[in-house]
Amino acid sequence: MIRVTTIVAALVSASWPAAAQMSDLERLQVATDLGTVQGSEAACDLSYDQSAIAAFVEERVPADDMAFPSTLNMMAGGTEFEVQGMSQSLKTAHCTQIRRIAKSYGFIE
Repeated sequence: MIRVTTIVAALVSASWPAAAQMSDLERLQVATDLGTVQGSEAACDLSYDQSAIAAFVEERVPADDMAFPSTLNMMAGGTEFEVQGMSQSLKTAHCTQIRRIAKSYGFIE
């Protein structure tokens, strides 16, 4: 089964110009990763510190990155959809790692 987020990431990265591919890929990765963490928030019974999320974005997302919001939204929505179809064991593993990631970035205590 191909993951929805994998398809979306491939489509988004393929649509960006090759001349700036390295920085575009780095930007895409930040939006993809944060979207996965944020898209898991409700399903994993987490509540993120909004100031920590804002600090993360301020530190890692360039102010002129117009693609970040839409990519983030697509990735978060794809993750929300994927989590609904996960087996209990897969969801347990997914949420365990999401919780660890969120804690490591200070999104949760």
